[in-house]
Amino acid sequence: MLEIERKYLVLSEEFKTEAFQKTKIVQGFLNTHKERTVRIRIKGEEAFITVKGISNKEGTTRMEWEKQIPVKEAEMLLKICEPNLIEKTRFEIKSGKHIFEVDEFYGENEGLIIAEIELTSENETFKKPSWLGKEVTGDVRYYNSLLSNTPYRNWGI
Repeated sequence: MLEIERKYLVLSEEFKTEAFQKTKIVQGFLNTHKERTVRIRIKGEEAFITVKGISNKEGTTRMEWEKQIPVKEAEMLLKICEPNLIEKTRFEIKSGKHIFEVDEFYGENEGLIIAEIELTSENETFKKPSWLGKEVTGDVRYYNSLLSNTPYRNWGI
């Protein structure tokens, strides 16, 4: 139930040619407290409820619990989520023995592309693709729960 991951900005759309899977995702948050979030997600034809705990100091590790739920129930729960649903397409790319999940955001987060990689330990090494940019692990602005409250378009960068 521990999630260990690193997050990166993406330099180009080159990753799209390497993707073996592409899935539309819509998600919302029932709770975005900094110590715990409760997310409802519809990913393709499946739906999930996820609870995440607070991250460690580095932002790499936190508790995560997830269960699949019926899509109809997820659709109902999305209606009572906090404002600003997250809409994105997830591209999955194999890199060595790992898989990068690259999220291209839409709506209020248009223009943001983030790559994540899940690891088995915080010190695990992995192959970095050429399109991988600056690491943003631990920068809470890039957490989806915060992107729903303070969308990328409002950052003024």
